[in-house]
Amino acid sequence: MFIRMGKLTIKTCPICESEQLEPSLTCVDHFTTGEMFCINVCRNCGFMLTQNAPDEEEIGHYYETNDYVSHTDTRKGLIHRIYHLARRFMLWRKSLLIENLTHKKIGRILDYGAGTGYFANAMKQRGWDVRAIEPNRSAREFAAANFKINIRSPKAIKTLRKGSYDVITLWHVLEHIHDLNKIMEQFNSLLSEKGLLIIAVPNHTGYDAGHYGALWAAYDVPRHLWHFSPSNIQQLGAKHGFILAERHTMPLDAFYVSMLTEKQMHHSLAFLRGLFVGLIAFFNTMAHKDKSSSLIYVFRKK
Repeated sequence: MFIRMGKLTIKTCPICESEQLEPSLTCVDHFTTGEMFCINVCRNCGFMLTQNAPDEEEIGHYYETNDYVSHTDTRKGLIHRIYHLARRFMLWRKSLLIENLTHKKIGRILDYGAGTGYFANAMKQRGWDVRAIEPNRSAREFAAANFKINIRSPKAIKTLRKGSYDVITLWHVLEHIHDLNKIMEQFNSLLSEKGLLIIAVPNHTGYDAGHYGALWAAYDVPRHLWHFSPSNIQQLGAKHGFILAERHTMPLDAFYVSMLTEKQMHHSLAFLRGLFVGLIAFFNTMAHKDKSSSLIYVFRKK
């Protein structure tokens, strides 16, 4: 990877290291600038990535909008209110999943990319020893004010004790991280021998992604630097000493993403249109897990 004039110009695939990258889609930044960004695909492994996205120094400007709910906690508009309702259910589901996977009622957990701190707070309330990291300052301040949680900046990862975490979670975060390989190495070193790495990311091979094509809201350029398929994320995990143990669907994501896509397309009745597409996606996911709008991947150390 090479940083040039504030942009991330990618010459080699971070997963297979092939240089066979070619344009695949052109997508629009609907949240902030209206800029167009090209998504390239690796001809060798099929991995998709946003080309010429802002580098780590510049990307923060693309999150500075009240519409970015994971950082601002906005409840403005019907779609964002639905997001908050779905989040309540998912906080319960995520917490239960972790306790079932670890067979622990308490343990040590690192939530990386904690946003405004809702999940970190949910685990804290269940008795877990929680550490949380989030690059956005406003989101960290929200968590401190509302949950009394000290969420730290990404630089703090260097100070964490190696081999000390039972679980590391990233809920729709990995697609935002500039240096994929470095962060995966760090996660491996921080986890205990039987620790779990739990990653949730959008799935560009899902039904709703195929339905909307380049307009699919979960491409979310340039904030989403990487666009994962189930096979790609398994390859990335294996590259850094992880075995994919389980996959779990996130069926509610298709509804939210479809509604958001319809809104960005300026369609009338965006809520109902998105609900209809979400329902079709839901039934597709019941028959084919890989058609889920997003997937939760559970990795164990080799």
